[in-house]
Amino acid sequence: MSAAIINLIIQIIAGALGGNAAGASLKNASLGSTGNTIAGAIGGLGLGQLATALLPALAGASGGGVDVGSIVGQVVGGGVGGAVLTAVVGLVKNAMAGQR
Repeated sequence: MSAAIINLIIQIIAGALGGNAAGASLKNASLGSTGNTIAGAIGGLGLGQLATALLPALAGASGGGVDVGSIVGQVVGGGVGGAVLTAVVGLVKNAMAGQR
């Protein structure tokens, strides 16, 4: 498998985990387990790709393989992105629901 595909998989999984962690810790921003997972995966993919574009060392292209540093970077970027997007979407959803 190429490094790009591995990075995408890592970002999606880390984002989903980050989204579920954010939903569990911020009860007022939770979207439910499915919503947290989906929002987290999208956020993880988004921030993971942005981090890879801004920091080429995270792409893991050294020698054609994936190194530990790039994996850690992808996990952190994906997890943070998933947690942030889940929290933002949950808070916006709750704010909109309160205005009715």
